[in-house]
Amino acid sequence: MKIKYSKLIILSFLSLVFAACNSDGVVRDIGVSGVKKLYEPADGKSVILQSSASATLYFEWEPARAEDSGNVLYEIAFDKANGDFSNPITILASDNNGGTNHATLTHKQLNKIAAMAGIESSKQGTLKWTVFSSKGINPVKADEERTLTLTRLAGFADIPNELYITGEGTETGSDISKALIMKKIADGEFEIYTKLNADKAFKFVSSVTGTPVEYSLSGEKIILGGTSTISKTGVYKYYLDFNIGSFTTKEVTKVSLFLNWSQKKIELTYKGLGIWETTNYSITGLSGNNNTDDRYKFRMESSTGETEWRAISNDSKPTGNEAYYHMVERTNVEQWTDNQIWKTPSTTGWSDKTYDITFSLNASVPYTHNLVIK
Repeated sequence: MKIKYSKLIILSFLSLVFAACNSDGVVRDIGVSGVKKLYEPADGKSVILQSSASATLYFEWEPARAEDSGNVLYEIAFDKANGDFSNPITILASDNNGGTNHATLTHKQLNKIAAMAGIESSKQGTLKWTVFSSKGINPVKADEERTLTLTRLAGFADIPNELYITGEGTETGSDISKALIMKKIADGEFEIYTKLNADKAFKFVSSVTGTPVEYSLSGEKIILGGTSTISKTGVYKYYLDFNIGSFTTKEVTKVSLFLNWSQKKIELTYKGLGIWETTNYSITGLSGNNNTDDRYKFRMESSTGETEWRAISNDSKPTGNEAYYHMVERTNVEQWTDNQIWKTPSTTGWSDKTYDITFSLNASVPYTHNLVIK
């Protein structure tokens, strides 16, 4: 039987060999019985896999017996529906490093197993599972086998931990060592704000060294290999979700500082690498509350509409802490958004002052901004 043992099982076996020797160095019997009964999940159970990191499926079986009355190690094995477990597609240790008669597998683990069994993304397919018991040597297959029907996630079974954008159409060109890292939003989710050049190729890669996995875009889907292009040069946001194998994009056409009371907008210029700014900008002509109200935020116009970039939770003057300037995007565009704004450090209003303003969506650091009075 071709079974790949984990390092844990091998180490356990070595320790058991020593434990199984008597004082004369003779190896005692370390056999175990096969598992007689599988408990959970029920035979033929059907599961629609979910992308949530907390989604799991519980497996349990009757304990096996060791001839020396000691502990037994367990591994759960999966095979194709027509397999006989002589060469299972994968074997995993049970919970507690193989020491308990149950296993908890995440839906993402099951999605990868389903892919190994040949079940395609978003498709339903059936595989088998059973349990092997041992003392670290001579594993014994359970008396029962059960089937499990899985509906795979629409995304990828192997999800990159990091993601970069590279290619002639990008800001840093086709030298992969200069590829731009994308911000990791959650497991399998990445985004970037960057300028792309029309009709020039770009792609996404899982690393900038070795032999990275390459991805491109087709329709609304992420696919393996290939390259992508856009028809219009501009600044774009790309959001890729490998859990469901799809992406969204929008062209960012304008970013402006927004003064809450006067509703004055100060447009910033894209400088590159996800950063907009304006320097030596003078504000004049404001009076009354238009001048003295110190609240501000940012507005972004794009091909999908207008959004705001606001403080995560703030309604105070600058504190000197860098986190004060961190920001998040909000879709509800309103004049008044208390507790989600910043305030100018000036105590004498906005007018008759010169400013340097920076708005940074560079993916390598927290989204942030800066407002400097010169």
